[in-house]
Amino acid sequence: MILPIVAYGHPVLREVAKDITPDYPELEKLISNMWETMYASSGVGLAAPQINKSIRLFVIDSEQIFDNMDEEEKKEYPAEKGVKKAFINAHIVETGG
Repeated sequence: MILPIVAYGHPVLREVAKDITPDYPELEKLISNMWETMYASSGVGLAAPQINKSIRLFVIDSEQIFDNMDEEEKKEYPAEKGVKKAFINAHIVETGG
């Protein structure tokens, strides 16, 4: 199911998102819906707050970037295949440097 994406300025985007537990209700379905929403929006990433859920969850798929590169661009990054993952409870540990 394609989920509605909130607009810039929505209050949920300013909240500190909360950690979730492995038994978060319908987590697999939510992640599946986030993939579908992201692809429908031609995106490479989508965070739960963007779909009005203040939880620490985001999905990324940079594989499609590399799949769409022309041969010259692929030569610049011969070993790169991209990443397709869902991240749960990610935290920034350190900044700077």
